[in-house]
Amino acid sequence: MKFNVITFGCQMNVHDSDWLIRAMESRGWEAVDESEAEVFIVNTCSVREKPEQKVYSVLGRLGRLCSRPGSFVAVGGCVAQQIGQGFFERFPFVRLVFGSDGIAKAPQALEELAEDHERKLIFNDFLSDYPEREQVDPSPYEDLVPPGIGTIPGQAFVNIMQGCDNFCTYCIVPYTRGRQKSRHPDHVIEECRGLVKSGVREITLLGQNVNSFGLDSGGTGVSFADLLYRISEIEGLERIRFTTSHPKDIAPEVIRAFGELPNLCPHLHLPMQAGADSVLKRMGRKYDSKRYLEIVSGLREACPEIALSTDIIVGFPGESDDDFEQTMDMVEKVRFESSFSFKYSDRPGVAAVKFQPKVSDDVAQKRLTRLQERQKHITRESLERLTGLETVVLLERPSRKQDGDIVHWRGKDSGGRVVNVPLPGDYEKNSPGGKLLRVLITEAKNHSLFGEKVGEPW
Repeated sequence: MKFNVITFGCQMNVHDSDWLIRAMESRGWEAVDESEAEVFIVNTCSVREKPEQKVYSVLGRLGRLCSRPGSFVAVGGCVAQQIGQGFFERFPFVRLVFGSDGIAKAPQALEELAEDHERKLIFNDFLSDYPEREQVDPSPYEDLVPPGIGTIPGQAFVNIMQGCDNFCTYCIVPYTRGRQKSRHPDHVIEECRGLVKSGVREITLLGQNVNSFGLDSGGTGVSFADLLYRISEIEGLERIRFTTSHPKDIAPEVIRAFGELPNLCPHLHLPMQAGADSVLKRMGRKYDSKRYLEIVSGLREACPEIALSTDIIVGFPGESDDDFEQTMDMVEKVRFESSFSFKYSDRPGVAAVKFQPKVSDDVAQKRLTRLQERQKHITRESLERLTGLETVVLLERPSRKQDGDIVHWRGKDSGGRVVNVPLPGDYEKNSPGGKLLRVLITEAKNHSLFGEKVGEPW
């Protein structure tokens, strides 16, 4: 069967889609462009506003492509968890619906539905333990570029947990991905070893709150810090990253790891969400601005070169002008290298839906614009300080913009910054993707760096 995967949302969804592609290919299915596919898998996200409408729009388009006998659509992810049976009622060509815990059953279900054209299946129950998935051969992982995913050579994501127990008042994740379930650490390490053996140089550990790994009923006594140290010992693993990290649970041992583990990248995404203590309390974040600054101070003491990024929500119900100014003040104090900032939007079923007063869209937009403009300047200043320095870049793919006959490649340094570098020679036929390259930074742009190679890729 020929199939196509369409992915919305976070890195966890990208990872889930990548695993699905490899799992189906191991069963003899072929990943193709949308125009050639017989089966379509839509992996959905519901974190942002109006996710259902986005999915309905895609399904409307796919419905016109399902005219051939045996063609059908599978819907997975967070919106699938929310809508469930409703997809069958509205879209007769949807024949599989699976939530976050149901993805492990999806490959077998897809095969069954390809044989039985009348059957429909739904897997939306939350499980008490982490649902381990079938093991699929990761090699040659570095050469895998499935349609719609664009897996990056030399890099891989590894899930270490599922779900969340925090119930922040604005967040739908506990309702769409369930309560926290930690994966057995031995399974995580085994997967990491297999990936490194196949050629992966950088692994990103994924979870809704990686800092609380092992603290649920499925824990084995291995903490997140313990896991980091064990993974760092894998021979050949050049870089480790992790996301997402909740400030309330970050342990001193994790902070120290940034100064002690040579392959733990000096980069951390640490969602602040707001700078005013009153807003943080209404959000249910369980830390205040003082505690957040203490964490930042500890991180920079352990690893002075660490690059910090964050998430910020503006216009949360009840956010005053003074509250927003406190957020701006925190941005100045911390000086994040980058931030993902959004206007608050109600998500169905979360506590903040009932919070009053709501901030008008006009006011929220003005605050967001001001915040993003200030962040743009801080980012540029941070990048400009790197000019004249050398760094090591993990090459990914040719840059989007090319200039002249020499091919420019893009990659990321250990701080997660995008670096573009011209590579003369026969690099189109002998791709350097997945290789490391020492680069001298020569210029800073608004969101990326440019440099010149020093030596050859390895």
